Amino acid sequence: MAKKKKHPKMTKQIQTEASSIHKRILSGKKPSMKFPIRSLSNVRYRPKVGFFELKGRKKERTLTVGTVKTFAQALRMMALSKELVESDDIATKREAYYVSKNWGKARFNEQPESDTVIDDVEALFQVNREQLGFIPEEKGGDVAGRLIVIDADRDTGKTLRIDCTKFGSGAYSIPISVEDLGFETNAKFVLAIETAGMFQRLVKHNYWKKANCILVSMGGVPTRACRRFIRRLSDEKKIPVYVFVDCDPYGIGNIYRTLKVGSGNAAHINEFFCVPRARFLGITPDDIDKYKLPTHPLKEVDIKRAKDALKNDPFVLHHKPWQRAFNKLVSMGVRAEQQALAKWGLNYVIDTYLPEKLNKPEKFLP
Repeated sequence: MAKKKKHPKMTKQIQTEASSIHKRILSGKKPSMKFPIRSLSNVRYRPKVGFFELKGRKKERTLTVGTVKTFAQALRMMALSKELVESDDIATKREAYYVSKNWGKARFNEQPESDTVIDDVEALFQVNREQLGFIPEEKGGDVAGRLIVIDADRDTGKTLRIDCTKFGSGAYSIPISVEDLGFETNAKFVLAIETAGMFQRLVKHNYWKKANCILVSMGGVPTRACRRFIRRLSDEKKIPVYVFVDCDPYGIGNIYRTLKVGSGNAAHINEFFCVPRARFLGITPDDIDKYKLPTHPLKEVDIKRAKDALKNDPFVLHHKPWQRAFNKLVSMGVRAEQQALAKWGLNYVIDTYLPEKLNKPEKFLP
């Protein structure tokens, strides 16, 4: 099996942090670690940069009677990461949770506890957790259309050319690590799609051939591998990315905004996982009126999410068109799914909606 590249820089960072803690203990001082505060209150948005950046505020975790367990858990997780990096191995977050069962009193009782510590360690070193050896459980997403992915055979190292037009009724699955992939394409754009159902419809009717594009199924909020795949494709091939999601605060404020500029919780790695070139092609509040779409009432959680975005989201606060869109959605009191276009025929989205939208990308919301 072909070996992965080792990461001596990552190992050195872990050793440096551990040595600093060790020296403070030997000198009779309380050891501490400083973690970036991961929230929207600690990020800023600058369009020229294109993603949420940390402002710099940090929380300090000092070893005390009350923090001894979480402090020990962070150190054990760092040690596990060092072991994974040095041995070119990987562990899912679930496996990391079970590994902790051998840590005595430092073990985790539930996986959300271990997930939080992994996130803290990731933020401490300001790298993505894949560099620390931790991988997600979920797959990256599905791809169809005008794209050849360049990969390597894990046994021989021989180059593999994976043609995403040759999967019949299926699609290419984005792997959990995409850093070593290469791309060949003459596509005009990438269309990132919220729902698997809409993706399947477009694949079924070879929409990628008609529009000369690449289709990517995000399956809700896109995984980090999916976001990184789209980002690398966008950067390296200099092609636009259009995002087709539902018209609701979740589709707009969580799925689209997370893909485009990142999130507060992952601000320390947004630089690598967001897609600044992304533009919103999804259903808008104006589309609900224009296309006379069936709707559903906004739930209380939808209204709260919209009002929170209008009050706290740096991306929404920067773009007046998004403020108008959220305010209109709240005043209408409804939401609309992308599948609602089927009111006018199952393939109305292919024959009418997408062509009309793509003819006027300059009118897309930012």
